[in-house]
Amino acid sequence: MFERVFVHQSNSILFIFFSFQTEIAKRLNVICAQLIPFLSQEHQQQVVQAMERAKQVTMGELNASIGQQLQAQHLSQHAQGLQMGPHPSGLPHPGLALGGGSGLLALSGALGAQLAAKDERAHLEAAAAAAAAAEHHRVFSLQPLISVIQQIPSLSLLCSAYSFHVSADGQMQPVPFPPDALLGPGIPRHARQIHTLNHGEVVCAVTISTSTRHVYTGGKGCVKVWDISQPGSKSPMAQLDCLNRDNYIRSCKLLSDGRTLIVGGEASTLSIWDLATPTPRIKAELTSSAPACYALAISPDNKVCFSCCSDGNIVVWDLHNQTLVRQFQGHTDGASCIDISNDGTKLWTGGLDNTVRCWDLREGRQLQQHDFTSQIFSLGYCPTGEWLAVGMESSNVEVLHVSKPDKYQLHLHESCVLSLKFAYCGKWFVSTGKDNLLNAWRTPYGSSIFQSKESSSVLSCDISPDDQFIVTGSGDKKATVYEVIY
Repeated sequence: MFERVFVHQSNSILFIFFSFQTEIAKRLNVICAQLIPFLSQEHQQQVVQAMERAKQVTMGELNASIGQQLQAQHLSQHAQGLQMGPHPSGLPHPGLALGGGSGLLALSGALGAQLAAKDERAHLEAAAAAAAAAEHHRVFSLQPLISVIQQIPSLSLLCSAYSFHVSADGQMQPVPFPPDALLGPGIPRHARQIHTLNHGEVVCAVTISTSTRHVYTGGKGCVKVWDISQPGSKSPMAQLDCLNRDNYIRSCKLLSDGRTLIVGGEASTLSIWDLATPTPRIKAELTSSAPACYALAISPDNKVCFSCCSDGNIVVWDLHNQTLVRQFQGHTDGASCIDISNDGTKLWTGGLDNTVRCWDLREGRQLQQHDFTSQIFSLGYCPTGEWLAVGMESSNVEVLHVSKPDKYQLHLHESCVLSLKFAYCGKWFVSTGKDNLLNAWRTPYGSSIFQSKESSSVLSCDISPDDQFIVTGSGDKKATVYEVIY
């Protein structure tokens, strides 16, 4: 599924990188053909043979080699000691992946600048000789690549070619990750699937209880409740019929005490469910003028509910009195996603009008507006810092500082980013996409922590309050529960 590509820089550079995108791979193959003639005759044949052998490397060999080599040692000091671990999914580590054309342009600029020709010629010859020797023994090793990366400063930038820092003037530079990017307390190593919840319809919304015992999955016309406290196959313990039978649930949120569930979707009405009774029941319904609710958020004190509406308005509901108290107006198309600051003073919303907006909940006015060239499908506000992560229809994830102009742009998704959620510790977050991927990122610079490939588009996600579990909802009519491994 993923193509391995060698790219060679005239007179000085031999490097290999792995691209998730077939189109990028094709373009780089063309560059290979153009640059190989600049190598010495002695090395041209060796490089061509190594390229052919690279195409035969299996995914298992690739993952094992990357894991053994990159876990054994930090990358070069010039890259500030970037360290990467293997991915549990068996995919090549995205630290060696290029997420888009912009990454190729940024790399080509960086690679042309800082190199000492004499030393690099020695590295090139050593790498070519090692590749030829490996070909002779019919064994392909990543050691030549790793040696080149370790010894040539600019090549070390390749390792973060999916993460770019964008300055205030729009300049993009690959991010050199710090040595502790994937280390330290609160940083996961990977995640393993422990439960599959067969909902029976496309799962557009998921949430997990504070106790981590129950998971709620929203599909067409109902929310199903699951007990995940015990191993084994799962059947729903309850079904909450909401909206109309043919309308999809788009969001469901629990109050912190776990006794109340609020459900919204393709209807003008929100349902408030009492979960404390032996049989869950609707205790109230809230009706607005908008035909649909795309997303919900609950204030930290559980007194207020915010509803992102298809008409672009953000409706503010008093949950105690069950009344509409305010509307925030500004989005010119549907308001698609929402999050609230931990202190309950600011609300962040994203829209199909290509904007992200910040609202002051005390003064009832808009504070900020960020304009993009893509529709906004998901966002999350970091619980512990001033970072906002935004998932785009364009496949990018952007991490914005809320009071400074700089940001990070992350390129690992291959299609639109459908959901996003920060861990409660604030040190990492996850995003999911139409490309079937669950990606976990380090806050804020986006070092890839782990990645999991599901069998269909991943439409929704949630993280448990103790950061021990991740739940996803997908297009193949099921939800998946992951245990986070530290």
